[in-house]
Amino acid sequence: MSALTWCSVFSKQVARAQSEEDAAMQEVVDGADLGYVGDDTPVSSEEPLSPAPGVETVCVFPKNAGKIVPAGEETELLVGLQNEGESTLNVVAVHSTLHLPYDHKMYGQNLTVQSFYNASVPVSVQATFPYTFAVSKFLQPGAYDLVGYIVYEIDQHPYQNVFYNGTIEVVEVGGLLSVESVFLITLGIALLGLLGLWAYGQVQQLSKKTKKGPKVELGTGTTDANMDEWLEGTAFAKDKAKKNK
Repeated sequence: MSALTWCSVFSKQVARAQSEEDAAMQEVVDGADLGYVGDDTPVSSEEPLSPAPGVETVCVFPKNAGKIVPAGEETELLVGLQNEGESTLNVVAVHSTLHLPYDHKMYGQNLTVQSFYNASVPVSVQATFPYTFAVSKFLQPGAYDLVGYIVYEIDQHPYQNVFYNGTIEVVEVGGLLSVESVFLITLGIALLGLLGLWAYGQVQQLSKKTKKGPKVELGTGTTDANMDEWLEGTAFAKDKAKKNK
């Protein structure tokens, strides 16, 4: 089976049922014990270790496709290992490091070193190893690069494979809103405020127009009648009456 096909099968198994994978892991890695070592415990020599021929690895975050990691809380992932070499290998430990995304030389944090005891993988066998880590609760939320390593021995010679080298999203525990959500909500509130100010201005203009009374035009008939009443009894009215006769 090719490495690509095996990775696809491994991912489908994880998506299908977590419990089935746990059972398969216990059957394959029979008698393997888990141990947790401090963050500063070395798991390899100063020289960088290389992968052994025929050994392939893959990584899956169960039920966490977005690779969301809450700061200060444990996050679990599964490391799949396939031994297509010539000898049985013994898994020593799994560990990982956190880096700034723009520069891998700058370490964000050395994460948990998880050791395995009596975890052997024979030739042509696939095994699944759980790995649990936790980033510091004081770590600033954002995107970080996680690099995960699995260390093993073949004929007492140490080797190492990188099973994951990609981005994870660190979030605050209990944080319901992301930075993008806060920005969109703030923008929406600002737009609503501007709309409210515009509507208030329109109402004010309509109110001013309503307060101004309508202009009343007086016809000639009404004006003449008022003038006649006002001039009644005067010499001008008498003279006008004579002319009308």
